[in-house]
Amino acid sequence: MHGQHHRFADNPFAGMRGGFRGPRGRGPGGRGRGPDAPPPVERAEVAGWFAGRLPDDWFTGPVELTVDRDEITVVGTLAEPEAGEGDAAAARAGRIARFREETREQRMAVADAAQARYGRSVAWGAACGDVREVFTNLSVPVMTRLRQPERLVLDTLVDAGVARSRSEALAWAVRLVAQHTDEWLGELRAAMAAVEEVRARGPQ
Repeated sequence: MHGQHHRFADNPFAGMRGGFRGPRGRGPGGRGRGPDAPPPVERAEVAGWFAGRLPDDWFTGPVELTVDRDEITVVGTLAEPEAGEGDAAAARAGRIARFREETREQRMAVADAAQARYGRSVAWGAACGDVREVFTNLSVPVMTRLRQPERLVLDTLVDAGVARSRSEALAWAVRLVAQHTDEWLGELRAAMAAVEEVRARGPQ
């Protein structure tokens, strides 16, 4: 652990036990989850834990949390710099850069504790006015099997210059679907959260 002390704040593979993880197969976890996949977590519990751990003077309000099977992304809103003669966008970007530098050690300590508790790495970000920056996000390989018609879709995107590779084309397609199905995905996530809440209240 001592040799990896500076891993979370600016290392894209921070917090991944045993280093970079290869693709997960279909193990006992089901749904493509390998046997070492972390268990599901309740977002409210994660939000409460971070609210208790983060210093009160870091952000102007509750943080924005995004949680998946691999990573927890924490984005907080910073107080805006006082208006001056300089460019407002540059001032906000500077405020975010200062926060990133001054809080690095503390953020790493919180991320270590979160990794131990939830089995997920932590990515940090900050917003100031209309400027927003996520410092580090994991890039996680996702294995899938595609038949020829599906491969042709990806190859068309590559040939058209939309993407440089099949994997990049697949990521582009996922982003496009997400943009057009935000409402439906939100309803699905809410339904899943309700199921997890019912499970949590059941007999242990």
